[in-house]
Amino acid sequence: MASDTPSSASTAADRIRVMLVDDSAVVRGLVTRILEEEQDISVVVSVGNGQMALSALERQDIDVILLDIEMPVMDGMTALPKLLKVDPAVRVIMQSTLTSKGAAISLRALEMGAADYIPKPTATRDLAGGVDFKTELLGKVKALGHARRRDPNRKLRAPSGTVAPTRPAAPKISALHPATPPTLRTHTPEPPDIIAIGSSTGGPQALFNLLGTMRAGTVKQPILITQHMPATFTTILAEHISRVSGWDAREGQDGEVIKGGRVYIAPGDFHMVVETRGADKIIRLNKDAPENFCRPAVDPMLRSISAAYGKRVLVAILTGMGADGSKGGQVVVQNGGTVVAQDEASSVVWGMPGAAAQAGICSAILPIGEIAPWLMKLAARR
Repeated sequence: MASDTPSSASTAADRIRVMLVDDSAVVRGLVTRILEEEQDISVVVSVGNGQMALSALERQDIDVILLDIEMPVMDGMTALPKLLKVDPAVRVIMQSTLTSKGAAISLRALEMGAADYIPKPTATRDLAGGVDFKTELLGKVKALGHARRRDPNRKLRAPSGTVAPTRPAAPKISALHPATPPTLRTHTPEPPDIIAIGSSTGGPQALFNLLGTMRAGTVKQPILITQHMPATFTTILAEHISRVSGWDAREGQDGEVIKGGRVYIAPGDFHMVVETRGADKIIRLNKDAPENFCRPAVDPMLRSISAAYGKRVLVAILTGMGADGSKGGQVVVQNGGTVVAQDEASSVVWGMPGAAAQAGICSAILPIGEIAPWLMKLAARR
C-alpha cells in the first residue's frame, strides 16, 4: 500500500529556498536560526556581498533573497537590478534601517523591483531574535516564497547551473476558500464623496502605479490611504506619491479638515480614522490596539469612513499579506458603498485583496493597471 506521507526528498524540494546577503556574519547567523526553525524554509545560500550573491543566483534555484543595502564589494542597490536580471521572478526583501535615509533607499528599491523590505536587526532584542522581528521576517518570507512558487515565470536551475524547465504554476486560488471562486456584487454604485485605499506588501509599487495614472486633477474627491508601514517610511511614501502623481500627498494630521484634491496617508504607528464635526469631516489619529496585527490598519479607517460618508464611499483593496480591509470593506458595502480589489496576477501577495474578493464584497477585481480608470469613471459621476 502506498504511503500518503511525503518523502524527505520531496519535503526538502517543497521548502522555500532563501538566500541571505549581508556583510555581518552575526546577522546572517541570527536570521538563519530563525528561518530554519520553520520546516518549510531552507537557507541555501549565505554570503557577504552582492557580487557573491550574483554568482550564487546563477547556479542556485532561489525563491526569496534577503538583501542588505550597505555592503563592501557590491552593495544592495547595485546588486538589486543585476539579481532581477538573472531571475526576474525571484522575490527580494531589502534589509533597511528605520531612518529617513533607510526609508528613502527602501522605497527607491521597491520602485526598482524589490518585493518588500524589513527593518535590519540592530537592537539587542532584535539580535536576540525579538518576537516582532521574528514574526515579520517569517511572515514576509513565507508569503513571498509561496507567491514565487506560483509564479509562471519561475525557472528552476538544474544541478549543472543550467535552467531547467519551468515547473507548472499552482492554480491561482484563494488560500481562504480554495474551492470557491470570487463572486462579484451587482449594484449601481453611488457617486463617491471620498476614495479610500488599503495596501501592504507590494503596496508602494501599486500606489505609484495607481496614482501615477490617476494624477492630480483627474478626480476631485479626497483620497485616504492606509499602507502598512512604520513611522518615517510613511513620510517618505507621501513624498514619493507627490513626485510621481502631482497630488498634494501628506501624512494625516490629528484634527485636520479633509479637503478634496489631497491624498492623506496614515502615519506609521497610528490608526487614521474620520470623524464628523458639523459640516466638516476631520482626521483623527489614535494608538488604539493593533488590528490584524497592524497599526495603522485598514479596517478602522474603513469603518470610520463608512460611518461619516454613508453610501458615497469608494474603496480599493490592493496587494498585501493577511486580510486587513476585508471586515471594514464589509461595513462599507452594508452601508451602500463600493469596493474594488486588485487581482491575483498583478498582486505581489494576494492576501488582502483575496480576502475581500472571497468575502463577496467586490464590485470588480482588476489588474492594478485597470483600477485607476475604473475609479476615475465612478468618481466622475459626482
